[in-house]
Amino acid sequence: MNQHDFLIALLVFLVAAVVAVPVARRFQLGAVLGYLIAGAAIGPFALRLVTNVESILHFSEFGVVLMMFVIGLELEPRKLKALKRSIFGYGSVQMAACALAIGAVAAAFGAPWQVAIVAGLGLALSSTAIAFATLAERNLMNTGAGAASFGILLFQDIAAIPMIALLPLLAADAGGAATAHGPENWQTAAKAVAVIGAVVVGGRYLVRPALRIIARTGMREMFTAFALLLVVGIALMMDAVGLSMALGTFVAGVLLADSEYRHALEADIEPFKGLLLGLFFMAVGMSIDFAILAQSPGKVVGFVVAFVLVKTAVLTMLARRFGVSRGQWLLFGLLISQGGEFAFVVFAEARTVGLLPKDTEALLVLIVALSMVATPLLLLMFDKLLAPRLNAMSQQPDDEITNHHNPVIIAGFGRFGQIIGRLLYAQGVGVTVLDHDPDQIEFLRQYGFKIFYGDATRMDLLEAAGAGEARILIVAIEDLDDNLALIDKVRHRWPELRIYTRARHVSHVYQLMDRGIDASSYEREMFEGSVALGRKVLEGLGFDPVEARGVALRFRRHNIQAIERFYPYYKDQKKLVSMAKQARDELEEMFRQDREQRRKQEEAEWS
Repeated sequence: MNQHDFLIALLVFLVAAVVAVPVARRFQLGAVLGYLIAGAAIGPFALRLVTNVESILHFSEFGVVLMMFVIGLELEPRKLKALKRSIFGYGSVQMAACALAIGAVAAAFGAPWQVAIVAGLGLALSSTAIAFATLAERNLMNTGAGAASFGILLFQDIAAIPMIALLPLLAADAGGAATAHGPENWQTAAKAVAVIGAVVVGGRYLVRPALRIIARTGMREMFTAFALLLVVGIALMMDAVGLSMALGTFVAGVLLADSEYRHALEADIEPFKGLLLGLFFMAVGMSIDFAILAQSPGKVVGFVVAFVLVKTAVLTMLARRFGVSRGQWLLFGLLISQGGEFAFVVFAEARTVGLLPKDTEALLVLIVALSMVATPLLLLMFDKLLAPRLNAMSQQPDDEITNHHNPVIIAGFGRFGQIIGRLLYAQGVGVTVLDHDPDQIEFLRQYGFKIFYGDATRMDLLEAAGAGEARILIVAIEDLDDNLALIDKVRHRWPELRIYTRARHVSHVYQLMDRGIDASSYEREMFEGSVALGRKVLEGLGFDPVEARGVALRFRRHNIQAIERFYPYYKDQKKLVSMAKQARDELEEMFRQDREQRRKQEEAEWS
């Protein structure tokens, strides 16, 4: 590829990504599906704007490598040790169960036993890139489904190498092209152990001093260059001895997770990771052979559906044993139901050693690629159709609420509500608390808090809690719509009940004022803490503490007055912007006058 062709290909990729991904996000399809669709459109089997798929796929795998390095940076060795059960326990069970189930189905359709084994092992692997990107996009990494998926995917990266090494033995047994190389295998194993040892020792004792030296230069670009050198160098070392590049960089990341340079490394790698992962997803989309799909669409779609169904069913059945909560069993199954990147390598190696005919390999590759495309769609369907029902089924019934005749009711007992509750408890004030998070309730009950499980926006539960005779209702619900809806209902049902609430931002303040909640009955979440910290920053810059306190108080007073002035016009955006600019100028002028007055006082004292 000459320079001109390279630039054209780069332009095509960038345009496809910039167009497809925002459109996909606009329709709530997710960024991954946007990249896959873009790749399918520009690939050799559709518009043919880019044709060299294999080279692009190999290059873009560095996106997966960088992703694993960043994930490693977020896992200190002690945390990884705590995950050993999910990695080796859950991972080995998942691989064995999925390989057996898929292999059995393949054999039932008449595949030779060697082909059935290859298909079972290859399709048991899942896509690290798609699964991790989905977990991050949906903020699921810290859930039961996310933790189990993480361990399984990591085990698959480890297991893929011996799996590929097993293929020549299968081929030899089947009369294929492979022959045994005992001494060479031992040498390869020794090299692999040596390289892993070098990564561990180097990461622990050599890389950190090197990072300190580079950091002292103050040249940010050198730090970025060294971070990329580290990742690429380790990846090539691992690849040279037949090990997973992603696994090697993951180990290096874990070794640097407790380093003082962890966040700097992560920040430098992140942009490259995002771009190369996007390129990888587009390359997967480009690998979809529409010619094979057009020849036998029913057959191909049937195989894809059967594969995803079998794998999802096996994973869903295993979810309970893996500690996944009941409401996430199917979600866990769908998250890693697709084929994986290593499946391409497994099937290519199987064809090389004579285990798979070329047309069978092409069909399996197409099944893997289409299953990757199917995953975001299946998750979207899960969100729209199944998740609400599963959540309703898994919800525990509301507690039988007893009216303790307490003067205060707190609706919502997250961090905001807890602080208020602790303050009131400490003063002996009786409080009745309603919250709908069962895990939070069980945890806080251990510390002696009397909390009832239930939806605080339901009037019957509030009435049972004593809202009709309570003096104060504290609305500490985080969701903005639920917060306002509850205030509306309570205002209508119990107009004499005084309401105190949290305000998320200025727009929320105006909506509260519309409902008759004045400044004495709400507290802005961020405002007071931000002003207090600003005061401390001024003191840190050398301001006299009394002066810093005065500045903070004047700023606070001016801000509150501005909100009251803006309130009648908050729905008129043009007027609001004009008044905000005027208020900012007034604030600057007020502080300018303060500084001028202070300067004159200092001059008078000197004279």
